[in-house]
Amino acid sequence: MTTQTLFILLSVLLISCASRFVPAVKPRQWILLAVSYFAYSSLAGYGFLALLIASSLMNYFWGSLLRKRPAAALLCAGIASNVLLLAFFKYLPPLARMWPAPFSELDFVQRIVLPLGVSFWTFQAISYLFDTYLEEEMDPSLVEFCLYMAFWPTVVSGPVCRLTRMLPQFRSLPASVREDYSAGAVRLIQGLFMRFVLAELLATGVSQGGGVAAGFDSSGIQRSALDVWALAIGFGFQLFFDFAGYSNIVIGAARMVGIRLEENFNRPYLSTTPALFWARWHMSLSFWIRDYVYTPLATLRRDQWWRYAALAISMVIFGFWHDAKLTMLLWGTYQGLMLVGHRLGQQLSRRIPFNLPNPLATFLSWGATFALMSLGWVLFRANDLTQASRLLASVMSPSAYRLSRITLHPDYYFLVGLMVAGYFGYVGLTRLVELWTEFYQRELLNRAPSGTSLGGIALRTSNAVAIRKWWVLAPVLTLMLVSAGLGLFGKGSSTAPFIYMLF
Repeated sequence: MTTQTLFILLSVLLISCASRFVPAVKPRQWILLAVSYFAYSSLAGYGFLALLIASSLMNYFWGSLLRKRPAAALLCAGIASNVLLLAFFKYLPPLARMWPAPFSELDFVQRIVLPLGVSFWTFQAISYLFDTYLEEEMDPSLVEFCLYMAFWPTVVSGPVCRLTRMLPQFRSLPASVREDYSAGAVRLIQGLFMRFVLAELLATGVSQGGGVAAGFDSSGIQRSALDVWALAIGFGFQLFFDFAGYSNIVIGAARMVGIRLEENFNRPYLSTTPALFWARWHMSLSFWIRDYVYTPLATLRRDQWWRYAALAISMVIFGFWHDAKLTMLLWGTYQGLMLVGHRLGQQLSRRIPFNLPNPLATFLSWGATFALMSLGWVLFRANDLTQASRLLASVMSPSAYRLSRITLHPDYYFLVGLMVAGYFGYVGLTRLVELWTEFYQRELLNRAPSGTSLGGIALRTSNAVAIRKWWVLAPVLTLMLVSAGLGLFGKGSSTAPFIYMLF
């Protein structure tokens, strides 16, 4: 992120926040659409802005047809037009490289560039067509639909929104300015810290030993099993801090504008099963895959085996969506097999009368889930299949666990351990605060005079635990934190791009 980009986004945020004081809905919609188009064109260029507008007009047209006649053929045609658009920009260039030389060297193929955020706003368009076909109560105007497709906090990397949730907010004037600004500023600052400090530290490291990037990109080094585990866990947390940080930034920015977005992460590394992990990680996209890929596939047949096959196919598609690489296909297959294995294990456990004590069973289930998910990140991050095979082979080799074979710098191990311990410590402390809040509510309720409303109790509790002065300090702290993030690692005026902007 350059200083110029930061200035543009801050300007867009300020104008968007000011729009909430406009006393009419329609002018506010036009202002938000204008600043969204300005932000996207500043980041991606006018050519890709024209493509976004064309996609919006095309899908608005398909939606109008589906509202008049909800036919499966029209739905398939609308989805196909979106998939073809996405495939042309995202999959044609990498697949063309596999063609014979005369075709792979065609000039127009070499010049295809992936539009910024095309995957995310295409998914939003497809969900709109599906929901319209299912006769959800939606009748957006052209301006409202274009705003849904281009809303500047979400257009680049999500969260993937549903029009059924966004449309009522576009049509109402937001209240509680102080509450929205306070809560949004806290989320914004939290996200900036996660992305520009924690994720950047894991990516680059703190010494000459390097971080995750150097660990995966160094060639000709045979990593030990402990090295592989450290790289896998380190990249898993780098990806989490990167994308969860981005999600916090856009959720906070949208909240300051008066729009409440869905949560995208919910303590995923505390998950005790693969299914629970995917219900907590990148939730907007996970639920999109469930609702618009898995469910339609699973309903094609009633056989139990087909439900398992549909689950595996959905995760393979999920992997292929990230990139047209063999490693991503294998990553999706791996995730699908874990989900199927979890369901089979649930059925088997019902037939076995023996059960471990609950704390021990929960801990073992969490440990197995954490280890399996971490190993999956090797396939996700590896540069090619050869590297992934070599790294995973080390994990499977008992001799590779000798301390004498460690190749990563000790500082990297210290950094990963610190990040992991800090994350779980933070989660534990926030849980204690939640428990204390619940206890405080009960105490207030028990001591309150008869006739006191629960709403009043909840309000007093929230006022007691809220950091009410954040909203005053937010602009100063935001600028200080971003400035520190941009200059902390000696990279001049830029940092590494957000990981999910690459997809």
